[in-house]
Amino acid sequence: MDLDALAGCLASSACLVTQTTSGLIIGMLLFLVAVGLTLIFGVLKVVNFSHGAFYMFGAYFAMTAYQLTGSFALAMLAGAAGTAILGLIFERVFMSRVYGADVLMQLLVCYAFVLIFDDVVRIIWGPEFKSMGMPSAFQVMPLFIAGGVVPPYYLLLIGVALLAAIVLGIGLSRSRIGKVIRAAAHNPGTVSALGINTGLIYGGVFALGGMLAGLAGALAAPVRSLTPGMGFSVLIESFIVTVIGGMGSILGALIGALLLGLIRSFGSLGFPLFTEGLMYLFMVIVLVSKPTGLFGKEAA
Repeated sequence: MDLDALAGCLASSACLVTQTTSGLIIGMLLFLVAVGLTLIFGVLKVVNFSHGAFYMFGAYFAMTAYQLTGSFALAMLAGAAGTAILGLIFERVFMSRVYGADVLMQLLVCYAFVLIFDDVVRIIWGPEFKSMGMPSAFQVMPLFIAGGVVPPYYLLLIGVALLAAIVLGIGLSRSRIGKVIRAAAHNPGTVSALGINTGLIYGGVFALGGMLAGLAGALAAPVRSLTPGMGFSVLIESFIVTVIGGMGSILGALIGALLLGLIRSFGSLGFPLFTEGLMYLFMVIVLVSKPTGLFGKEAA
């Protein structure tokens, strides 16, 4: 425990800006993964334990596209679109067969594919660590805000994640498709009786969740090392985010991810040997205070 270091950082504008930015980066990446996880659970009522694999594939797809084209925009598109297609195939071929099955059966299927996907990555890209590298457009002088150092790429990452949150929130609340998705989440039988293809909705939601996780992986690729199994740690943290924010709540996923990111960032200063424990401790405190999470709703 090093409370002096934490207090010193809180008293320094430069350190405060730097650590806050670092926390926002962690939080925004977690949000993109967690919001897909909570969206799939909210509509399909499936705990997608394989969701972290889409984050991993998004990073590898982006790296490969960048190496082939040299275009950062195409790399982001490849990461998001590739995982959307992969998610749709995975849902239609495998997950659709275990809807309504025992939760243990669903978890076993998802966990089996965690192992399968990790081995697929080893076969295609190899078992060693890889790096995409920072795109040349962002290899520029960092910004200095109140003495703190903020790389321009960090601002792009935060902006893209915020834009995704806004578009997702508005789309689900105001668009016709969003209303159909919310109706399918609450009463799929009625939606099906109205002549709407619920299978298509489920596939689309799963593809959207995969796309968001893939986008997170693609955004993380320039600043993180790529390795088989990299999705597992982010999956665990994403589950913590959804539990803190409330299963099925998009706003809860955003707030929970930001809180968790800041806890990790500042906790690494004051509690360097207990940073992981802080996340779980915070989760326990939230669940004791509000078992449904910050923005979760009681089951009817």
